[in-house]
Amino acid sequence: MSSRPSVALLLPALAAVALLATACSKSELPDRHQKSSTSAPHVHSAPHDGTLVEIGDHAYQLELVRDATAGTLTAYVLDGHAENFVRIAAPSFPLIAMPSGRYTPLTLRAVANPSTGETIGDTSQFTVQADWLKTAGGISGIFTLEFKGTTFEHVSYHVPKPSLAPPRRQLGLLLPRTSRSPSALRNS
Repeated sequence: MSSRPSVALLLPALAAVALLATACSKSELPDRHQKSSTSAPHVHSAPHDGTLVEIGDHAYQLELVRDATAGTLTAYVLDGHAENFVRIAAPSFPLIAMPSGRYTPLTLRAVANPSTGETIGDTSQFTVQADWLKTAGGISGIFTLEFKGTTFEHVSYHVPKPSLAPPRRQLGLLLPRTSRSPSALRNS
């Protein structure tokens, strides 16, 4: 009979240990990259005002910057927080673009920068020039890139269509938000 009370006391203790073990698993631990119900989503800013593409599980970022005037697409390899440049050994890397649904291969070539000491084969900047980049709308596609011995394959991206007009806020045209249609506003 003495074993029954100890089993009865042991079961709740085991249940508490199991609950703590599952509650404290790595996926449940607080992380500054996870969203909580009370905080804003974790967002990174692109240093060159381009489009950030996450590579790996928040291991790296690739910033894609399109210059429609020059017809260039420049890629900057960054750390997972998009704060520091990451030099890689690739002299170039292929990127598949799909402007207007057309399969278009591009090769971004490494850019040397004497001011930072970056050289071909040890740089964080890559670029390509193509005349169709001057007039194409948004560009989507995939790329494969190796970072320090790890290859990330078929990473998808989307660079939106460049805006020719400055944001409305810069023009001072802050229009009121309303649920009424424009014709209803004119008639009021």
